[in-house]
Amino acid sequence: MKKTIALIGIFSSVALVAFNCKVPADEQPTVTPTTVVTTPIVTPIEAASYKAVLAFPNLSFSDPVDFTHANDGTNRLFVVEQKGIIRVFENIASTEKSSIFLDIDARVASGGEMGLLGLTFHPDFKKNGYFFVNYTRDSPRRQTVVSRFKANGQVADPNSEAILFTFDQPYSNHNGGQVAFGADGFLYVSTGDGGSGGDPQNNAQNRKSLLGKILRVDVNSTEKGNYGIPKDNPYVGNTEDFREEIYAYGLRNPWRFSFDSETKNLWTGDVGQNRVEEIDVVTKGGNYGWRIREANNCYGTSSDCNKATDLIPPVWSYEQGDDGRSVTGGKVYRGKKLPELNGKYICGDYVSGKIWALTYDGKTVTKSDQITNVSTVSSFGEDANGELYICDYSGGKIYSLAKK
Repeated sequence: MKKTIALIGIFSSVALVAFNCKVPADEQPTVTPTTVVTTPIVTPIEAASYKAVLAFPNLSFSDPVDFTHANDGTNRLFVVEQKGIIRVFENIASTEKSSIFLDIDARVASGGEMGLLGLTFHPDFKKNGYFFVNYTRDSPRRQTVVSRFKANGQVADPNSEAILFTFDQPYSNHNGGQVAFGADGFLYVSTGDGGSGGDPQNNAQNRKSLLGKILRVDVNSTEKGNYGIPKDNPYVGNTEDFREEIYAYGLRNPWRFSFDSETKNLWTGDVGQNRVEEIDVVTKGGNYGWRIREANNCYGTSSDCNKATDLIPPVWSYEQGDDGRSVTGGKVYRGKKLPELNGKYICGDYVSGKIWALTYDGKTVTKSDQITNVSTVSSFGEDANGELYICDYSGGKIYSLAKK
């Protein structure tokens, strides 16, 4: 997201957490964008007859950045507040109260693009009570922390934290932050390129770094303490010191990824630098181009761009401008309330508020329909029935889709 107000650094000049925020002059990269490759960019085609409605009119949240459920047979929903609190409530439209499920505000460094950014529940949560979070901290230094907590009944124990791994963040922006389990039972983690602008340390292309990647780990293994490496990860056993946690690389700031519950495809939004926002379908071992390319456009030196032959292009992209400046990755709709959206990937832009339904043919997006608008859309989520919800960061509200 890209907002010049305070959130996640994905946005550009609006008011949220700038998911692609401006950086101080002394942190500006020396790389200069060049335009060598130009590919037609798909643009929204038409506005459909949908509207965004308040899903829980009586509830408000502080800077919501994630929304999910525990898949434990209960009717509970969970909202992540950036400052370090997870709230829980019943999935009833008229509900009037949410309660604190976990409060780790004291250990989370939040503001701008930093904070408690991701939550997911163990596939066997109903039995083991485990869930996983992704947050940033400033002590002993600025780091991302991926850790496990345990719930005791209706609430979580803040003293139950078991850290899986940490990694340093050179700047405060571009933290990624999503965590989610795939159908394979492994935990996936998105990481930004480390921040500033232009990836000055070239982290996204450096496979010795965890930055600018999608990671995949086995939380049921103790090979590395509180996690292990899946045996089919791309760099298992490599002799070049590449990090074995890496599943895919070449990402700038993957802000919100998700799995299609039917096809198992892994979708992510990747926030652009100065020109283009993109949506990727991520495959194991794939290189998604940053900072060699920004979407389909060369970034940096043309020689590097022209030599690169293994870069995977986005399945959809749009120029920064009227359509927005900070993409928020969404979900493939598999609910029942809006059957005409079945199989469509629903995503949005934090700055413009536009929400699109994308039609994907297995190779690329063939149709993009703008279906509604939600201010400062920071995240999409689902309930246990596959119904879709949208977080409004600055308004603190949760929306759902309905026919006009």
